[in-house]
Amino acid sequence: MCPTGTSLRPSPKTPDLRSAFDVLDADCDGKISSSDLRSFYGGNTDEETIGTMISHADFNKNGYVEYDEFEKVLGKRKGEIGVMEEAFRVMDRDGDGKVGHSDLKSYLGWAGFDATDDDIKAMIRLGSGDENGGVTYDGFLKILSV
Repeated sequence: MCPTGTSLRPSPKTPDLRSAFDVLDADCDGKISSSDLRSFYGGNTDEETIGTMISHADFNKNGYVEYDEFEKVLGKRKGEIGVMEEAFRVMDRDGDGKVGHSDLKSYLGWAGFDATDDDIKAMIRLGSGDENGGVTYDGFLKILSV
C-alpha cells in the first residue's frame, strides 16, 4: 500500500465482453435488438425465446440491450458464476475443466449450428487449446470474442 492509501497491485481484471456484444449487435448501432438476435441465430430461434432474451437483459425497458445491460447479465460478481461460465460448465460434460472436440460439436449441433470437424478444430486452435485436450474457460472466451 502506498502512503496515499492506494494499492500498487492491479485490480482483478473483469472480462471484456465488448467483442461478444459487437457480434450480436448486427446493425452496429450500439444496442442489441430483437432483429439483431434474429440475424445472429439465423432463424433457428423462435420469437418467444428472442423476446425472453431481450426482456431478461433490458433493465431500462426501452426494448434494447445496451452494453452496460449486457455486461450486467453476462458479467459476474466475486463468488458468483456468470452466464458464460455456466454455459462452459454445461458444455464440459466430463467436468475436466476443458471443452473438447466432441463437447463443442455436440453443443453446436444442439444449438442449431452445423459445424464441420475442421470448424471445431479451428475453434479449439483459436482458443489456444489442443485437439486432444480442448480449451479452458479462458480459451472458450477467446472463441466467443471472434
